[in-house]
Amino acid sequence: MHEWLTTWTAVGLEGVVFKRLDSPYRPSARGWLKYKVRETTEAIVGALTGPPTAARTLLLGRYDAAGRLQYVGRTTVLSKPAGRTVAELLTPADSGHPWTGWNFGAGWGNRETLDITLVRPELVVEVGVDVARDASGRWRHPASWHRPRPDLTPADLPAFVRK
Repeated sequence: MHEWLTTWTAVGLEGVVFKRLDSPYRPSARGWLKYKVRETTEAIVGALTGPPTAARTLLLGRYDAAGRLQYVGRTTVLSKPAGRTVAELLTPADSGHPWTGWNFGAGWGNRETLDITLVRPELVVEVGVDVARDASGRWRHPASWHRPRPDLTPADLPAFVRK
């Protein structure tokens, strides 16, 4: 099992499903368990949703080899204390933000766009992500907020690589 969860993620294995031997597949019914492989990583906050004084979610990025800030995903909804804490560490963006004019979808299969506030891409945060990536190399599922990382700069992070 350990090998499956540590080496096969590189080829797209996201986790393992557990079921009882006598448990048949039942459409739209719960009963099986899925263990997703997760990792802790860092990203740069490029924008937020919600009030600038109490962020609701964070839109995250990493710089690519050419120095462009690429969108990698967003967080799940932050708790109110976490939203206030991170908002105090963010600075509104100047003109020329790399994501100026971009639209971010509200969710998979949803045509609604998010109402965002761009911020200076300076703050690094630690998040938990599962290993699933889309065809562009972005996280397929929202990241779980862990904490700000004021000890790191965006230059300390690995470059974003498209798949």
